[in-house]
Amino acid sequence: MDWKGRDVVSIRDFSKSDIEFVLKVAERLEEELKEKGSLEYARGKILATLFFEPSTRTRLSFESAMHRLGGSVIGFSSASSTSVKKGESLADTIRTVEQYSDVIVIRHPLEGAARLAAEVAEVPVINAGDGSNQHPTQTLLDLYTIKRAFGRIDGLKIGLLGDLKYGRTVHSLAEALAFYDVELYLISPELLRMPKHIVEELKERGVEVHETTDLEGAIPELDVLYVTRIQRERFPDEEEYLKVKGSYQVNCKLLKNAKETLKVMHPLPRVDEIHPEVDKSEHALYFRQVFSGVPVRMALLGLTLGVL
Repeated sequence: MDWKGRDVVSIRDFSKSDIEFVLKVAERLEEELKEKGSLEYARGKILATLFFEPSTRTRLSFESAMHRLGGSVIGFSSASSTSVKKGESLADTIRTVEQYSDVIVIRHPLEGAARLAAEVAEVPVINAGDGSNQHPTQTLLDLYTIKRAFGRIDGLKIGLLGDLKYGRTVHSLAEALAFYDVELYLISPELLRMPKHIVEELKERGVEVHETTDLEGAIPELDVLYVTRIQRERFPDEEEYLKVKGSYQVNCKLLKNAKETLKVMHPLPRVDEIHPEVDKSEHALYFRQVFSGVPVRMALLGLTLGVL
């Protein structure tokens, strides 16, 4: 398909062949980076990063990706320093910023904001997270990390742990994993179970799904444990958050019952859901996962710009 000018708003907009193509391009770019250090595909192109919500990894990895492609970056990391504070609409902000750039990356606290931006803009728009809805580039880097670690995705037993109700990373990842022959273990407190419509869709697409609150019981079965923090900022009620705060912690004692080949992933930032002692173990994959954001986002930027 023609990728030039394509928006990346939801993982639902991708077919399995789309996903596999992005992962293949990312792998090629990673090898080129190792060989050359930096590339020139996007020379003369400008990325605008519009972050209406805090971010460290996503924003910096997009910026790093664009620089490593040979392009330039403009943007902001807080809406408080923009005309939004004066009452400017999101649509007008997008129409303004696209006059200065060739591609836009947006993170916004409201669900649907990225879709609106894509509908308004003439340049491609990439969703870097909209509320508790979707985070498609995180999903693609997660799949890339798994594939690089195991050489495959099919046949794996994957556990998603923590905030499955509000966590946009696990919503997108679960939907993408439905393209593959995997077993999913959805591990969470009762208050934070995966939304029913997502579970039903997974089952309709042939995924074997296990829902449980018991991490210790599930851990021996897993090839991948994908941990998420319980996101205080997503809770409409502080009392609801306090009921589930600190529900799980992954530590070396827990991992004694895991397969030697188990890999622990986390989109980060973490609070206390993975003990620092795990960092030095063979199970820890989350910092490699952070690195994966660069080649994957390089691939998406290059493809949507039409330079790859």
